[in-house]
Amino acid sequence: MSIKMEMLRCFRAVVEHGRLSDAAEALGRTSSAVSMMLKQFEDHIGKPLFETTRKARLTALGQQIYNEACRELDHFDRTLINIEGLARAEIGYVRLAVTPSVATVILPPILRSFVENHPKVRVEMRDMNSTGVQRALLNERVDIGIASFGPVAGLEREKLFGDPFGVVCRFDSPLAQHKRALSWEDLNARDFIANGLCQQIKDPEFQQILDDSVMYVPNTSSILALVRAGVGVTLLPKLAVLPDFRDLVFVPLANDVPEREVYLATPPKALLTPAALAFVDAIWANPHGVPADRL
Repeated sequence: MSIKMEMLRCFRAVVEHGRLSDAAEALGRTSSAVSMMLKQFEDHIGKPLFETTRKARLTALGQQIYNEACRELDHFDRTLINIEGLARAEIGYVRLAVTPSVATVILPPILRSFVENHPKVRVEMRDMNSTGVQRALLNERVDIGIASFGPVAGLEREKLFGDPFGVVCRFDSPLAQHKRALSWEDLNARDFIANGLCQQIKDPEFQQILDDSVMYVPNTSSILALVRAGVGVTLLPKLAVLPDFRDLVFVPLANDVPEREVYLATPPKALLTPAALAFVDAIWANPHGVPADRL
């Protein structure tokens, strides 16, 4: 007969309560059931665990086994708690990869709400461009991605919101003084800084502006720094221009405004942990997380 966890529980209860009847009450069993379980345990050990039949004092071996039994039972109970916590999304971890604008503008209120409701779940967030988000998902380095990219085999993708493109320039640029939305013609003869997001705009008139551009900068932070320095103007989604950039202006485009489509992407839901699924639910409970004046 192998040693069972219930044998260890009975043994510990008898040691800690001092009498079979008290141990049985604590375990919710009859005294005879506890006595039988304890006898089976001692028979398996092959040596007495108590000095007397009254179970008042442990033998030296009994004391050593009691210490080991307590350690094993405590570990087992912690493991059960952790397993149940993982299943209920009370513990665990969530790995996110998002674009910088999403990390700065969209996620803070969502994270605040999630942490309040799941205080023991660890959240790891990385900000990167959309290509990096897609790569991190495919390499299984993250559970959830929020970015802009097309359909990808092996990933589930749902649109969260659209973020309109516009011209980004310094506050003292002539473009910032326009009282109307801008057209593509307004960008002619301007020093235009191209970026990766520009590829999402298919309008032929804009393609000519891209072809004429002599500067390409993929990193949004670097682009904004160049615009602030007066190197040129660029085209970005509205959320990419953070409120802290007070010396930059986002100028809307006229008619048929293109927009960046922002998607929530994950592996198939069946492969997500309960904690990751809970975070997905938190995102859909507040998909924008953006003040109205920022959209």
